[in-house]
Amino acid sequence: MTSPQLVLDPRYKQSIEPAGAPRPNPWFAIRVKSQYEKITAAALHNKGYEEFAPMYRSRRFWSDRVKELDLPLFPGYIFCRFDPLHRLPVLTSPGIVSIIGLGKIPEPVDDGEIARIQAIVSSGVLTCPWPFLRAGQKIAVTRGPLSGVEGFLVSSKNQYRLVVSIQLLQRSVAAEIDRDCIEPVN
Repeated sequence: MTSPQLVLDPRYKQSIEPAGAPRPNPWFAIRVKSQYEKITAAALHNKGYEEFAPMYRSRRFWSDRVKELDLPLFPGYIFCRFDPLHRLPVLTSPGIVSIIGLGKIPEPVDDGEIARIQAIVSSGVLTCPWPFLRAGQKIAVTRGPLSGVEGFLVSSKNQYRLVVSIQLLQRSVAAEIDRDCIEPVN
């Protein structure tokens, strides 16, 4: 009599690498409660997970004052690296609604997409959320703090913006760039 075997999704199968560093867990998008992005990111960080909750600075005007706020680039979402087979500690963190995926199977976010967003956020250039784009001129930044980052070129109000997207969430981020620092990608 044979015992039943657990069949794992092949996307999560980690190859055995000889005498090398283990491959990092994939990034996953996590849906969080409204305005819980910072709280959830801090809780995951305290549990030892690598989390990413990208923020941008926005100026808000009230009748008696002007204030600059840090707002999430992807409202309602954060990103976290974890083993999808051991996701219970992630799901029990405060503010988490669900892990984005197909049915009950979490869908990883491409590492390159996260790396591009991290490069934009860490560069210090003006960023803001942007409508999701599918078509457009693909460009690469050749100089400046975003050198090497690829995305799409958008012109708005006589300014050029580099738009980078997270396909799984169908959300985008735009960063202001100088027209002289870009070249088309073939």
